[in-house]
Amino acid sequence: MTPRSALVLLLALLTGAAASGLTAVAGEGAARSLLAGLAATGLAVPFFNRLIAAEDSAAHRPPASVGAGTAERESNG
Repeated sequence: MTPRSALVLLLALLTGAAASGLTAVAGEGAARSLLAGLAATGLAVPFFNRLIAAEDSAAHRPPASVGAGTAERESNG
């Protein structure tokens, strides 16, 4: 498991625990608290997955149009 995946899952579990705890404190039953926590966890995984950017080599690469100017200048001569 990569550190990024572990961080996403940890944040999602913390979100679910917080939602479950707040629902229980609000006076709902244990079943509703558990369902609220599971729903929050399920929604938090894709949220944190998009929020925490993946380290991708394409993200650090300049666009292709940057290098095209040199070849055009040489051919226009």
